[in-house]
Amino acid sequence: MAATQCIERLGGWEGYELQDQQVETRGGVRWCVLKLSPKTGALRRCSGCGRIGAAVHDQEERRVRDLPIFDARVELVLPRLRLACPQCGPKLEELAWLDPYARVTTRLAASVSRLCQVMSLRHVAAFYGLAWSTVKLIDHRFLERQLGPPCVQGVEVIAMDEFAIQKGHRYATVIVEPYRKRVLWVGRGRGRLDVRPFFELLGAEGRQRIRAVCMDMSGAFTEEVRFQCPDAEIVYDLFHVLAKYGREVIDRVRVDEANRLRKDRPARKLVKGSRWLLLRNRDHLGDGERIRLKELLDANRALMTVHLMREELKALWAYRHVGYARRFWEHWHHRAMYSRIPALKKFARLLKPLVPGILAHCLWPLGTNLIEGINNRIKVIKRMAYGFRDDAYFFLKIRAAFPGIR
Repeated sequence: MAATQCIERLGGWEGYELQDQQVETRGGVRWCVLKLSPKTGALRRCSGCGRIGAAVHDQEERRVRDLPIFDARVELVLPRLRLACPQCGPKLEELAWLDPYARVTTRLAASVSRLCQVMSLRHVAAFYGLAWSTVKLIDHRFLERQLGPPCVQGVEVIAMDEFAIQKGHRYATVIVEPYRKRVLWVGRGRGRLDVRPFFELLGAEGRQRIRAVCMDMSGAFTEEVRFQCPDAEIVYDLFHVLAKYGREVIDRVRVDEANRLRKDRPARKLVKGSRWLLLRNRDHLGDGERIRLKELLDANRALMTVHLMREELKALWAYRHVGYARRFWEHWHHRAMYSRIPALKKFARLLKPLVPGILAHCLWPLGTNLIEGINNRIKVIKRMAYGFRDDAYFFLKIRAAFPGIR
């Protein structure tokens, strides 16, 4: 009797008492089956209107999972009551420890959701002995209740970027509030129509409140921001400009020089194998790599020119005065156009119309480095889940990983 009272107190099944218990073995797993019965005189609350004291309309036996006890899985067997509510009609009884139609208790659901933050659904399902689909549904509902709809009140500055969601050039867009490090919205696609739902979520007043938007040089993002928030400053960040320079200038010159050196096989091999040496930040190079880079640049004038021009271009983002930054850009552009390197001249021409967005960095020193960090975390979330087939659930997981700082 004392053991029964102890389990009942620890169970906390409000409105119910422990009637019987037994231990079973199913498929080599120990199960503790606890039979509950309604307490006499307990107040019953309607789950529809919250009215207390309604009479019992009918009941149906349910089997519900609860948290394990030691190494035994726990199954509750209880009558699920429907109350004869004068206002709502027949309605399930409201229980603080069991949601309507749920097959697991609220505390088991909370424990499952906490574990889903650090483990894959498959491993959580195996740990608790639940179906994969059940674990996903529990976590999905928990995240919806915890996060609610995206809150965009008071947002003035945003950063936006794309990330690969599946193989085959399928992308999604993530929008972040950089100062609070909070993911505001995630949506599939990277076109104008794909990001438009976020601006509709902002509303007319919210769109007018946006003062600056940091992004890569995506034409779709730029056009949609100018259409939705014409007064907002567009800020192009350093990372994407340098990445584009690396692809379109350094890689092109390196390939051209390797082709030119066909007869000099040692020199051609050195140039062909120098891609990451040329693209990496100098501060991250080891002593041996620095020596290799110096030898490579001393031996090839074209690679030295584009490499040094890349390092100088990075300095443009260090300015905080628009006039000085513009003067530096004009000097850099002049040198690029007279470099006699076609790839560098082409890049300078393409970059010129985007200069206002680059110079805006002086007034809004933003970058998508935060989003790049978020994208790396998204990759980890994807790997933990072995990929996601449910966009809504995947995007909730991303929002939950970056709730922001207060």
